[in-house]
Amino acid sequence: MRSIWNGSISFGLVSIPVKLMNATENHSISFRQIHTEDGGRIRYRKVCELDEEEVPASETVKAYEDADGTVIPVTDEDLASLPLPTAKTIEIEGFVPASAIDPLQLDSAYYLSANGVPAAKPYALLREALRRSGKVAVAKYALRGRERLGMLRVADDVIAMHGLLWPDEIRAPEGVAPEAGVKVRDAELDLADALMNTLGDADMDALHDDYREAVEELVAAKAAGEPVAEEEAEEPEGKVIDLMAALESSVRAAKESHGGHGGEVADVHPIGKKKAGASAKKAAQDKAAPDKAAQKKAPTEKTAAKKAPAGKAAQSAPAKRTAAKRAAPEKAETKKPAAKKTAAKKPAAKKTGAKKSSGGTRKRTSA
Repeated sequence: MRSIWNGSISFGLVSIPVKLMNATENHSISFRQIHTEDGGRIRYRKVCELDEEEVPASETVKAYEDADGTVIPVTDEDLASLPLPTAKTIEIEGFVPASAIDPLQLDSAYYLSANGVPAAKPYALLREALRRSGKVAVAKYALRGRERLGMLRVADDVIAMHGLLWPDEIRAPEGVAPEAGVKVRDAELDLADALMNTLGDADMDALHDDYREAVEELVAAKAAGEPVAEEEAEEPEGKVIDLMAALESSVRAAKESHGGHGGEVADVHPIGKKKAGASAKKAAQDKAAPDKAAQKKAPTEKTAAKKAPAGKAAQSAPAKRTAAKRAAPEKAETKKPAAKKTAAKKPAAKKTGAKKSSGGTRKRTSA
């Protein structure tokens, strides 16, 4: 890993020589601009607006434009003459809990490496002190010509530094929040919790840039002269009218996409006291329904058995055995082979019984 800055960490009277390396990298695909007619590359040139002549980099300097339009040149020599105590030093100002740093302030991330063998011991000392305290160090440092604010923390076995925006660079969120008067019901929060539980934890290591992969496939297809597959863009949906219905649909979709997994998932029930009471009553009725049905069914079958003559009784017995065979084929095959054989030998009796029986009797028998 190539270092972009060499200096030291000032920890009280302890000085720790360190090297600074970028902890992140940009994987975005870069594009050029070309002339559509001939494919020539488009380049930008620095042109003076007064004489319309191109100006080389050696003849350009920085300048500050005042509020009244006055331009004040500021050279690199001017900036180098300014007192900047943090030019080569990461000056630790103090320590705070990590929760005291607003994530809005986080900027670029860097790794700090001990620069040389003598720096290993004080480097490890600061690292372990940060780890044991559970705090982060707030420091000032200078990079690319200006002083910056930073936060030092432990990442695995190294000290990482995050560039921070200065507090006065964070805008107040005035006019950003929804207008007053918006109320969120407990029922909606319950469904939102159910959706969060269904989606589960995010696997940060599995996340990747789908758009970048699509662009790479597009470029590869065009380079190979292959046709580019076009996907129809989804039409944007309208405004969500029923928030509860949208949340319930989201929970169902999340359950299906996770294959029924994803941790403990809250059941979604109709909301409201009346609806909840009705649901409980319906559940009790559904539970009692099989018992009542069994009680009603038993006398009907018994009565049908008494009224039916011998031929009809012979018909009902194979019918019952056939129903038993459908419900449990393996059991019927192992335990009642003789019954199946007898039924197979006497198709005429079954046919005669079927002719003699009335339509009503058949209904009772099949029931």
